[in-house]
Amino acid sequence: MQDFLEFKAISKGYPGVQALADVSFSVKKGAVHGLMGENGAGKSTLIRVLSGDQSADNGEISIDGSTQHYRSVRDAFDAGVIVIHQELQLVPELTVAENLWLGRFPGKAGVIDRSRLTNVVREKLSEIGIEIEPGAKVASLSIGERQMVEIAKAVMADARVIALDEPTSSLSSRESEILFSLIERLRSQGKVILYVSHRLDEIFRLCDSLTVLRDGKLAAHHADITAVTREQIISEMVGREISNIWGYRPREFGEVRLEVKDIAGRKLRTPIRFSVRQGEILGFFGLIGAGRSEMTRLVYGADTRSQGTVSVDGVEVVADSPPHAIRGGIVLCPEDRKFDGIVQGRSIEENMAISSRRHFSPFGILQPKKEAELAEQFIAKLRVRTPSRKQDIVNLSGGNQQKVILGRWLSEQGVKVLIIDEPTRGIDVGAKSEIYEILYELAAQGMAIVVVSSELPEVMGITDRIVVMCQGRVAANIERDDFDERRILAAALPDVANASELPNQQVQ
Repeated sequence: MQDFLEFKAISKGYPGVQALADVSFSVKKGAVHGLMGENGAGKSTLIRVLSGDQSADNGEISIDGSTQHYRSVRDAFDAGVIVIHQELQLVPELTVAENLWLGRFPGKAGVIDRSRLTNVVREKLSEIGIEIEPGAKVASLSIGERQMVEIAKAVMADARVIALDEPTSSLSSRESEILFSLIERLRSQGKVILYVSHRLDEIFRLCDSLTVLRDGKLAAHHADITAVTREQIISEMVGREISNIWGYRPREFGEVRLEVKDIAGRKLRTPIRFSVRQGEILGFFGLIGAGRSEMTRLVYGADTRSQGTVSVDGVEVVADSPPHAIRGGIVLCPEDRKFDGIVQGRSIEENMAISSRRHFSPFGILQPKKEAELAEQFIAKLRVRTPSRKQDIVNLSGGNQQKVILGRWLSEQGVKVLIIDEPTRGIDVGAKSEIYEILYELAAQGMAIVVVSSELPEVMGITDRIVVMCQGRVAANIERDDFDERRILAAALPDVANASELPNQQVQ
């Protein structure tokens, strides 16, 4: 097969950061090519250059032998390039069909043909196995469903080059299998798929070749994925050996710190109860739609409770709003960092101080010096990779954004309970280890921690106990000594009759 997509000496710098330095590699026609590297390695910048969202300082991109000169995302789209970003690019208040037709609505004389708009989308979604109503507003969909809409958008546009940035980070197992089947179909049609993922299982399953970036430079290029090992890839990514990604540390637990009794709400109607002790890391596992994130929002006061109580150290917290929860000692790192976690367009410093500044701003007068000291302290403590505390947070990698959110809560006074939803979604193996290390340190200091994760190896690897949710209810409560992948999956799957039907896979 001939080279179809070529990156030739691509370089891109930002103030204080050289994001890409002389990166060159090529991808053959009809190939699925993996792109890996730690957060901050340059993957996202390379994808932005490919999509026309950013211009390279030096170098060029060639598609099917033709050098591209993008001036905009539209130019890249017209050249047959579509990038599906990790942070989804959909319009929440438009319908699924409107999002898929955006910029090219069918019709005449400015009148949209609504019937064709809906029917074509329904037919296309059915063809690729996506069961979503075309007339549904995107805002009403789960993150996993939104991801599938993005993928359908690329298919409808008949792109020649499709870049997928962490495409399965929010998908259920069933949705992931639909995606994998679709990728195989696109490969057989001669499309080039650039597959960005931190999940080695997916890389080895799907990819023909692989490029690894580290610190903005080409660390390795493998023309044949079968000739490389997992250990070799990890070493190329991080520049060091990581023998145990989880690094679990046993701890002594104290008294019950968080007690949740029979809470329920509009999106979680079956009352649930659980407790977390001082120094304990409690994991919540379940499939998409199980009610995990809905539970966190009820405890944190982001959604209104219809019943139940939440107590910290025996004192009831009137968590009818996040500010009340924070004052009661409960904080949340949400599942969707982009929309619910960070303040876009603001600096690292501002994002860290946004909650705690009330403690050192008498009469509402801001204290820039205090905020600067706070930011510098936690940038160093959490090893946030940034040239400056003034850096816009949207320019950070996902792992570093997560650290900033953690820094915000660590600077808050009186935090006793940390709830963290999908702590390492879209984060590389090296940054994962750093996030886990922070959680262990906080637990050792007596904080009660609730980790919500859709990745079973993660929740088994770092927690002391697991609550399994299924269809909005607690299906199992399992101590660490009794962790068993088949048993946990059996509890999470409503249609599985017994655990013996599940594959016996080892979890490292």
